[in-house]
This record gives sequence, C-alpha cells and structure tokens, in this order.
Amino acid sequence: MSTNRVKLYAFGANDFRPVLHSDLLSNAIRAALLGTALGLAMVPGMTLAADASQVSSTYAIAPGPLDEVLNQFARQAGITLSSTPALTQGLQSKGLHGQYSAEQALGVLLAGSGLTAVNQGNRTFIVQAQPAEAALALPDTDIRGFTLGNALGSMEGYNATHSQVATKSSLALVETSQSVSVVTRQQIDDQGSQTVAQAMRYTPGVMTNPYGATHRYDYVAMRGFNDGSVDNIYVDGLKSMGDNGTYSTMQVDPYFLERIDVLKGPSSVLYGRSSPGGLVALTTKKPVFTAFHQVQASVGTQGQRGLGFDTSGPLDADERIAYRLTGLADASDTQFDHNKEERYAIAPSLSIDFSEDTSLTLQAYLQHDPNGGYHGGNPANGMLSKRNGVRLSDHFFEGEPGIDNYERTQQSFSYQFEHRFNDVFTARQNFRYQDSDVSMDQVYSAGWADADGTVLTRAYTGGDERLHSYIIDNMVQAEFFTGIAKHTLLLGTDYQRRKADVSWRYGTVDPLDAANPQYGNGNLRVLGENRYQRRLQQTGVYLQDLVELDQWRFSLGLRQDWVKVSEDNRDTDTRVSDKRSNFTTRAGVLYLFENGLAPYVSYSESFNPNTVSDQDGKPLAPTEGTQWEAGIKYQPPGSDNLYTASVFRIEQENLASKQPDEDFYRPVGQVRSQGLELEAHVQVTDNLKLLGGYTYTDIEYSKSMPSLVSSGLDNKGNSPTQAPEQMVSLWADYNFRQGALDGLKLGGGVRYVGHSWADAENSRKVPSYTLVDASLGYDLGKLGLKGLDVRLNANNLTNQRYITSCASLNYCYMGEERNVSATVSYQF
Repeated sequence: MSTNRVKLYAFGANDFRPVLHSDLLSNAIRAALLGTALGLAMVPGMTLAADASQVSSTYAIAPGPLDEVLNQFARQAGITLSSTPALTQGLQSKGLHGQYSAEQALGVLLAGSGLTAVNQGNRTFIVQAQPAEAALALPDTDIRGFTLGNALGSMEGYNATHSQVATKSSLALVETSQSVSVVTRQQIDDQGSQTVAQAMRYTPGVMTNPYGATHRYDYVAMRGFNDGSVDNIYVDGLKSMGDNGTYSTMQVDPYFLERIDVLKGPSSVLYGRSSPGGLVALTTKKPVFTAFHQVQASVGTQGQRGLGFDTSGPLDADERIAYRLTGLADASDTQFDHNKEERYAIAPSLSIDFSEDTSLTLQAYLQHDPNGGYHGGNPANGMLSKRNGVRLSDHFFEGEPGIDNYERTQQSFSYQFEHRFNDVFTARQNFRYQDSDVSMDQVYSAGWADADGTVLTRAYTGGDERLHSYIIDNMVQAEFFTGIAKHTLLLGTDYQRRKADVSWRYGTVDPLDAANPQYGNGNLRVLGENRYQRRLQQTGVYLQDLVELDQWRFSLGLRQDWVKVSEDNRDTDTRVSDKRSNFTTRAGVLYLFENGLAPYVSYSESFNPNTVSDQDGKPLAPTEGTQWEAGIKYQPPGSDNLYTASVFRIEQENLASKQPDEDFYRPVGQVRSQGLELEAHVQVTDNLKLLGGYTYTDIEYSKSMPSLVSSGLDNKGNSPTQAPEQMVSLWADYNFRQGALDGLKLGGGVRYVGHSWADAENSRKVPSYTLVDASLGYDLGKLGLKGLDVRLNANNLTNQRYITSCASLNYCYMGEERNVSATVSYQF
C-alpha cells in the first residue's frame, strides 16, 4: 500500500506510560522502574542525549540511495527525521564518515541534493526543498516518530530492512546478532498463502506442515523442534496464549496480517516461556492516515470460495484519529472426504494520536469457525507403503461424518499505548484479553485391526473447552551516551494469566474397512469423561542493553520469571500444582563493516514450564534450552538486499511429547540440534525479486528417552520424528513494467523437503519430496480498469502425493494435493 504522507526515517526515544491492572503487576512494575533509576544512576560518565544538534558522534555510513542513508543515520543519531517520498526519490548520497553533530551530519548527507534539514527542536528535523519558498509545509500532527514504526509498518516488495522481534525495538536486520526472517504482505499475497503456516513455506529453518494438510492450527516446527503445540506464535508482540494440553489455540487468518517475523532460536529473555526452536511474531493490520479501501473475492479447487474487505483512513480533519475495519468470510470442502472448513472473521481498530508524543491503538478480533476441517493421521503401513494391496488416498477419511465436528469461536481485545516522556525516556504498554470456546468430536485411527487386513480400529475423543486469558507487557526505554557509546536500555515487566475449563470424553467406534469405507454406522460408545480446570500465571522482569560503539553492536539481556501452573480434577476433587522460577540470559556481538558485511556470534536461553502431566498426574519439569549461534550477514551498500549464513547448536531437555492415543505426556530425554541455514532476499532488478533458502539440521537424542529405556530400547543418537535433515527453497517473481506485457506478474517456486524418520527408533524413513508452486497476476489498470487486479495461484502444481511426516508408525500425515485459486481485488 502506498501513501503520500510523511515518511519517517528513524526515531528518537518514544513510547508510553504503563497502566497498572493488578497489585502483583503493580509491584513488579514499581520494582522495574526503580531498577531503571538505580541502573541509570550507576552508569559512570553517562551523557544523556539531550540535544541531538550539539552531541557529536562518529559515523560510518556507506553511500547509497538518499532515503536509505537518511534512515540509517537517523536511527544511529537517535533523532526523528521526517520527509515525503517525493523529495528523496531517485537521489543518492555519498554517505558519512567521521565525527559530526546531527546538524553537521545532515548538511553533509544532503549536500548537492537541493534539500536541507530544518531543526524543529526536541530532536526533530524536517527535510525540505531549497529555496525557502519550496519548503515542505508539514503540520505538527503529521510528525509521528515512534521507535517501532519502521519495524512494524507496511512495506513494498519482499525486503524488510528492520524488525522488532529480537529486541522489542526497531533494529536493522543486518545489525541483529540472531537469525531473523521476515515475510511481507506482498509475499503473502503473491504466494497465495491461506494460513500463517503456509506463508512461511519459503523460510529456512522452518517446517510449516508437520501435521499435513490440516488448516486447523498453525503448527510450526523450527530448527528441528516440534512439540505438537502452537506455543511459539505471538500476535502484536504478545504470546497467543493458547493451552498446549487443550484444543483451544488462537489462530489468526493471514488476511488480517501486515507481516510475519520469524526469530530462530531461544528467546526467553524478552518473552518468557518459549520454545528453543524460535518464535513466529504476527503483526496485524493497523489504521493508516491515508484513505484506503479494498474488496476481494476468491474461488478455487476443493470448493474454496471467499470474500474479504479492508478499509481504513482518517476520521477527523486534523488527521489525529484513524480507523481500520477488515473482514473475511471463507469456506472450503477440503481435500478430505466428508470434511469442510468455514470461517467468518472481523477486526475493527482505531488509532489516536493525542500529540506528537502520545499514541493509542485499540483493536478487536472476532472469529467464528463453524467447521474446522480435517485433523488426523493414519498408520505408516498404508500411507508410506501399500497394505494388502491398498494405499490410502489423498482424500481418505478415517473418521465418521455423523460424529466428527470442530467448532471454534475466539475473540480478543487489545491495545498498544505509546508515550515519549522526553528526549531520553520512552515507554510502551501492550495488552490483550482473549476468550475462546471450542467444541470438538473426533473419530480417529487406532491402528490396524489385524496383522495383514485392511480394517482400521477406531477410537473417539471429544471436548468442550472455554479459555480465558490476558497478557500485559510494560517497557521503559532510555537512550543515552557513555562517551562515544550509544545505549538503548530497555527495562520491562510482563504478566500473563490463563484459565481453561475443559471437559474431555473418550470412547470407541466401530472399525472401518479402508479398502471399502462405509460410513453412517459408527456406533459411538462413550466410555468416560474427565473434567479439569487448568491455570497458568507468569510474571517476568527483563533488562536489555543494545550498545553501538563505532561499528560494533553489542546486545546484553537478562530476565527473571516466576511461573505457577495448576490442574484441578473436578471429578476426583484433586489438584496438582507446580511453582517454578527461572533466570535466562542472552548476549550477542556483531561488527558492521563499511562494505556491508556483518559477522556475529550470540548466546541465548529458553525455558517453557510444562502445563501437562505424566501418566501419574505429576507436572513435567520445565523444558529448557540453550543456543550458540554464529553467522555473517551481508547487505550491499545502497541496497536493501540481505544475505544471511548462520550455524547454530541448541541443547534442550525435558521436552514433553504426547502420543495421539494417550491422554498423558512423556518426557523425551535430551535433544541436541545443530545445523546451517542460508537465506537470501534479493531485488535483482526493478522487475525481478528472488527468495532463496537452505537448511541443514542434524538433530538427535543426546540422552535416552526414559520410557524407551524402561522397555528395553534406547533412542540415544537417533533423530526425533518430524525433523527433516535438509530443506531447500527458491521463489522468483517477475513483474513486467513495459511493452505488450506491461502489468503482468509471473511467480514460481520450488520447495524440497528431505527425508525424516517415522519413529523414535529410526526404523523407517519418511521419503523426501519436491513441490512446485506458481502464480500469475495482472494489473487490469493497464486496460483502464484502475484499481482492479487478478491473481491465480497454484500450490503443488504437479499434484505430487507425499507424506509430510510421521509422529509415530501409527500416525503419518498426508500432504496437500494440488490446489488452485483465483483472486480478484479492487482497491479504491
């Protein structure tokens, strides 16, 4: 989406005043703020960035496009710099080397451009044309300079330059000492992604379909770690707050997203409990202050059809208040017999700029899924190979149409409040309340009924769940100098609380002949019901310091968490509870060469308290992980192309695993994962964009699984299931901009996923597979139909049959067959 409003290149201190919601949180925040005051008082020789026009700093900024050079300078200088895109378009800068004040530096950077920078005071500069009569007239309300702007906003193309996922502040990807990948809105659209997981298919280090062609949850396995949950999904900086041990998991449709940031490796220092493999941060669409309206319709194979709308703009003449309303209705028959998907969702939001320094965004998200589609697996013998001459088809359904059901209703309210106190201190507060209702009945395969026949034994599980949760994150940020070193100090405290009321049923259903399935006589027998109330509370305090010293970049962080989990059995009137505290750290160092090379090394930790119990009803010990990562990033001067190579080693213990036919969890020993990831985001020409990725993951059990040892087996040295050793991806998009084909867009990609293992004993392989995707689009505005676009997407173009992975020899998961969709959108 384009806009003619002010373009902000970088940002000074900003953000917002905490709002307290409980005594516990109040005490934690007071302690955090006291820690900030004490920490600042103890810094020797600290020079506050009181006046950017007087403080001299050393810069080493390479030549390049003027807007990119100004962006880099303003971020390093800690100033707010505003301009319009038209002023800097097509202009180049010779860069900046040496020690300058902000005013001196801007004079050098703008030399020969016909532009000048006017000091507005309060660390704010406006770029305008010369002579004076051509000066850019900007009302004060147009100067919006908060720290996260260029890390969260919309962008064109595939190449994001900044992200906030690794540091909770806007930081250039090339200067981040950990692997971060970004999926932009345009990439989501061009590749026709129907789920968040699908949108990350071309991201190295990420396996997005471990449970096959299901769309019910956004399962993401990262760097070989897959615990069967979606606990690594974050929305607008806050954990999605689903419950691992239940079916109540929040899912956001990708139509409502602006971008997806993927952080590889442990990240507990800033986020508390998290997976050692990494996390996925979703940024939703926010109001914009330029009128924008879009409607779209789509149809496709498997009965897919949908309608969506997205509208935004200012509500007042001063443009201090803006709204956005996004909605979607979508349905599909799915590739599996007797299964349907259906979704209705709407997201209203409102942004208010109270002043240049204070901003509030209010959001709501309401989603109802009357039909959740297919979610099942079948035995390897029958999926990976024929059984008695029968191989289960891409459409096979082992359930029972009259019984199977999945209905979910979720709603959330959230806000992001930002306030800039002065040139040094800023604050932010993010809050979300979430509510979810799930009703589910599922008939599933329990293995073959005899030694060599084609009859499947079937079992039943059902559940009615109600989940309530809220999470709040408060941050105070200070930007200051100690000598020539610039510090961005972040002190925060977060609190989250979750309660899930669940009622689970279990039973049996008559067998099914897979060679000749006959439905309608399931004969459900419910054998029992268990009722629980599960609770989680977490309070965390964290401190981070980002240091810029000449061309060095240092990142230091620490965090203390207190977590309490409990499970009340309402049938036996018993309670199991567990309290844990955990201390985690992170450190990284990076050197930014003038030629765009940036080698780095980092260390990070994670922990995740297990809210699930073993077969004796005792909570499992928290999962803990540590990672060493080293790599090199390269961003050619004057370009936003980014090349990344990283090697990593993660050690993790106490991972919880649940077999589909068990109602308890098991510890799986200790796991070690190490590997290599390569990634490239390249704008080759104005017409051609490329995405490339390679993943090599060597993951194994470094300590035996206790349950196997007790049965006389040993899995030490074996690889976990659902962890392919190699993955390769390449996507290209070409946009014709002239001649007879002007307006035409062609895209295509190849994804290779290497073999994985079907069981913990590594007795059987899941074969590798290669998939081809394609897209075709046309801007009908070239034919006089302004604002109208059409797009055709085909996934798995060759319609290859493949098994994505197996959780065990009894549960293997069918991959997505070829699906083709056509989308027409109109923007006005």
